[in-house]
Amino acid sequence: MSTDTTTPGGAVRLGLRANLAQFSLLVAVNALVGGMLGQERTVLPLLARDVFHLSAYTAALTYIVAFGATKAITNFFAGTLSDRYGRKPVLVAGWMVALPVPALLIWAPAWGWIVFANVLLGMNQGLTWSTTVIMKIDLVGPARRGLAMGFNEASGYVALAATAMATGAVAAHWGLRPAPFLLGAAYAALALGLSTLAVHETRGHARAEAARHPVPRNPDHHGELTTGQIAWITSFRDKALSAASQAGMVNNLNDALAWGVFPLLFAAHGLTVARIGVLAALYPAVWGFGQLVTGWWSDRVGRKHLITTGMLVQAAAIALVATGTTFPVWATAQILLGAGTALVYPTLLAAIGDVAHPAWRARAVGVYRLWRDGGFAVGALLAGALADAYGLTTAIRAVAALTAASGLVVAFRMYETHPRS
Repeated sequence: MSTDTTTPGGAVRLGLRANLAQFSLLVAVNALVGGMLGQERTVLPLLARDVFHLSAYTAALTYIVAFGATKAITNFFAGTLSDRYGRKPVLVAGWMVALPVPALLIWAPAWGWIVFANVLLGMNQGLTWSTTVIMKIDLVGPARRGLAMGFNEASGYVALAATAMATGAVAAHWGLRPAPFLLGAAYAALALGLSTLAVHETRGHARAEAARHPVPRNPDHHGELTTGQIAWITSFRDKALSAASQAGMVNNLNDALAWGVFPLLFAAHGLTVARIGVLAALYPAVWGFGQLVTGWWSDRVGRKHLITTGMLVQAAAIALVATGTTFPVWATAQILLGAGTALVYPTLLAAIGDVAHPAWRARAVGVYRLWRDGGFAVGALLAGALADAYGLTTAIRAVAALTAASGLVVAFRMYETHPRS
């Protein structure tokens, strides 16, 4: 028996109100996805320095490289697999992969085990976060796509922020291991249960939208495309999709910097673990809550200008981190970085959904997220190499300049994608 939301006559209904129960459940599941990532944000950089005694920044950031590369590749396959086998099986598989991660972080005897845990975490994040994005886009249809992405990303990053702050407080009282990672174990078990027992398949909603989708003006965007063609269009050929892909990569390059380098900079200036935890939480908290507004806003004013502004605000915030030396300055910078990211994150996903045909939208989301989450690996390698060669401050300033350049690419290359615009 189908579990798609249908009318009494059997037709699938699109829209947020018609699918509110399943949409809300997926918001909760994605909060748990974010929490799995949040368990590492404060603790792992300090674990690398204080427990495993990694002095080289490039070596210390290998866990982010492993996470980013694995998540990027998994994103690509998540879209293809969800088109072929359905969304729910991919979501459940992602949570099964997550179960060993907290145990590995707790008992890892060598740094290589931490890196392996982040390979599994990257697979978990790629399968689960990609699928919740796709499922929400399926449910709401075209009219509320930005709002849906705002709720999705907000739930994930607010939970990430709350968990980062909680693990910082736990670590300050009970040490870096094992207590902070017990939260992750609870998240994984709860999410697997919800995904298996309560989440319904949404592929029927995408098929219903595709059946009533207008014939696209651009012949590249018809429904009969191979995965290779979709990858080429999303990455290079279509100006909006390619501009969004590069902006997504730079955005997550910035997140790798905030995750792996900022805590080390704050610690080098004498901040306590608890205060580092507050800063580590402040940026994703503003980012998360801000998306509740920015996703909705992009449905009304369009996507392009919000993305451009957001990238430039991020660049200014990162530059402020590089020049600051005190907690209040860094807190201000984290708030600005969160605001800039909130303008960008749900809006990029909504733009992909605007342009891609429903028949291949899941694969386009997978390609976009391949580029976007590849930014974690690129950012960790770039920031680590620059920090080892020239110091932490120089690495941060270089990333600020790169982020400003990315915003200019969006301004000059991207066209407005929102249907009302």
